[in-house]
Amino acid sequence: MTPSKPNPGAPIGVFNFPNVEGGEPITIGESTDRWTLLIVYRGKHCPRCKKYLNKLNDALNSWTDVMDVVVVSADTKEKALADKEEFGWNFNLCYGLAESQIRSLGLYVSEPLSDAETTGLFAEPGTFAIRSDGSLMLVDISNGPAARPDLEELLDGMKFNIDNDRPVRGTA
Repeated sequence: MTPSKPNPGAPIGVFNFPNVEGGEPITIGESTDRWTLLIVYRGKHCPRCKKYLNKLNDALNSWTDVMDVVVVSADTKEKALADKEEFGWNFNLCYGLAESQIRSLGLYVSEPLSDAETTGLFAEPGTFAIRSDGSLMLVDISNGPAARPDLEELLDGMKFNIDNDRPVRGTA
């Protein structure tokens, strides 16, 4: 089933994600004083995700100077926490992305190839830049693990968009 595309410029909707650190869930999509970068990754089973998220973690201070960063997968808390501890990730790492949330975000959904991969449906990668008013500025979704935005280019573009209050593109 092909996902419906999210609409740039429209509200992303409000999502609550449990944080591996515990405490209150992390909420995205509400009005706030900062922009948010939301990255959806495939989960613990994906080595490409870990490589990508390690790059994000290496540049995290540059990102958090500009916007909040939230990363989420459909993994269990135990799987997500194991990755956070193994790789020393410092970004807000969330887990438990439900199939309804995956579909609401317009992401592709995959079934595991075997129990060795994972045991349930999971989201393919997606990256969303969310304005402080909860509307989508940028949407990048992929149907597989090999296509993701370059983090350095994305950060440069987000700085430009925020500093210059650029309009949303791709709405026609």
